[in-house]
Amino acid sequence: MLIAGKNDRVALRFGAESLTYGELASVAGPIAAALAGRTRVAVWATPTLRTCVAIVAALTAGVPVVPVNPKAGSRELAHIVADSAPDLVLAAPDLVLAAPDAVLPPELEALQRVPIELDLSGTPWQGDEPDPEAPAFVIYTSGTTGPPKGVLLPRRAVASNLDALAEIWDWTDADVLVHALPLFHVHGLILGVVGPLRRGGSLHHLGRFTSEAAAKELAGAGTMLFGVPTMYHRLAADCEADPALAAGVGAARLLVSGSAALPATDHQRITAATGQRVVERYGMTETLMNCGVRAAGDRRPGAVGPPVPGVELRLVGDSGEPLTGETVGEIEVRGPNLFLGYLNRPDATEAALHDGWFKTGDMAMRDPDGYVRIVGRRATDLIKSGGYKIGAGEIENALLEHPGVAEAAVTGEPDDDLGERIVAWIVPAEVKPSAGELADHVAGLLSPHKRPRVVHYLEALPRNEMGKVLKRALHG
Repeated sequence: MLIAGKNDRVALRFGAESLTYGELASVAGPIAAALAGRTRVAVWATPTLRTCVAIVAALTAGVPVVPVNPKAGSRELAHIVADSAPDLVLAAPDLVLAAPDAVLPPELEALQRVPIELDLSGTPWQGDEPDPEAPAFVIYTSGTTGPPKGVLLPRRAVASNLDALAEIWDWTDADVLVHALPLFHVHGLILGVVGPLRRGGSLHHLGRFTSEAAAKELAGAGTMLFGVPTMYHRLAADCEADPALAAGVGAARLLVSGSAALPATDHQRITAATGQRVVERYGMTETLMNCGVRAAGDRRPGAVGPPVPGVELRLVGDSGEPLTGETVGEIEVRGPNLFLGYLNRPDATEAALHDGWFKTGDMAMRDPDGYVRIVGRRATDLIKSGGYKIGAGEIENALLEHPGVAEAAVTGEPDDDLGERIVAWIVPAEVKPSAGELADHVAGLLSPHKRPRVVHYLEALPRNEMGKVLKRALHG
């Protein structure tokens, strides 16, 4: 079972709202009964208790969940709904299903809507446990050259990977996980919600991240914190400035950072201020977690640890030959953590998998003791900003739809807070658009976190003889 816990134990807490495991079963039971037999359902994934109830209900009934980013732009929403073809959408009652700057696409407007009610008088689900190979989630991940692809994650992958993390982090039902991550991707949803529920522990979600709220929880019942480098960068500065806050964070059993590399300077600052050494891990939507530093292991900055139990990892050269020694190569993985494939994209699935191995596109080297160090992407068009992996091509296409843009290229550059910030390189048309206008344009079509933070204006983009933009020649 993906959900386990004692009836009287608090399972989920969002601010003043909470549900015990017994209450969660009662609330989710009638929703699960209403969903049973559906092909798949969309969940409007706001960071709320109701989102978690909807996820639990669908998992209980064995119906695949399509978590939808509530800040997604109109084009992204239309693509996800059209591609995944959910039977209905679950959302909090009376909630407007569109971001403030986005137009509700007809594909979403046409869906039957089921309100997520918190009815404590309901009957827990009595159905059979679904097949481990059945899809549990369809999570959309941005590609570098086209629209997001739907990743089919089976229950087998979720269960095995969460159990592997429990083993390396000594994660038990006594733990209370604290985080403020979004609930529409792997980090915040699968690790951050299903993770504690599978252990029989608790999740305390902060809603919005602040160092003060995280420290208060960790000084109390909280034992673990999940975050992205942007959060830890802010936490480092705040802990340096406030000894009481640093003491609260120092009371945690485990601090875990993921979704992008945590700079060594932030590792050092957090350790100096709190006495804590942050644990890093490495994963992808298609594979869940591949590597992780053990709770009892060497927490060295710049390393994501060895492979987690059950996962095989190798480095290969340009021709696919396995590499040995401390040589940089592309990471390939295989194991029970792998996805089933990309929804409606057999071509992309075939390109990503061979002989049971998944080609990650990430380049790394391996220390003599098996620790993996990520050194970058094989492709140059993936930007990691604020914990998100963002495809440059998708933003370029959106920019090119603006009437003031003749040519566009997008790159990432280092940012102390975000990890990387999105930079747009624009050849203007007749009327030069402002940077703010372009940022709003991208946010309205895609999502706010995909907007360019910096805009440079050029007379022409550098290109090779084949017409391809030479991004390495672009610099501020």
